[in-house]
Amino acid sequence: MKATQLLHNLGQSLWLDNITRDLLNSGTLQRYIDELSVTGLTSNPTIFDHAIKSSTATTLRSARTRRRGKPARAFFLTWR
Repeated sequence: MKATQLLHNLGQSLWLDNITRDLLNSGTLQRYIDELSVTGLTSNPTIFDHAIKSSTATTLRSARTRRRGKPARAFFLTWR
């Protein structure tokens, strides 16, 4: 049994302090959940800012949101 599964079985919640669109789109997050017992994600403004700026997918989505005349808040609230 993997060490992460043992921790999970003991009641420890494993969280990633990272979120990117690529993590979501590539299936990596699902693999982490399935194989490493990850149970949550956390972020902060700096991490979120980095995720937005470092992803091509996010850049394209942001551009589409602006083209449609929606406020930046709409992009933030629909980022997932």
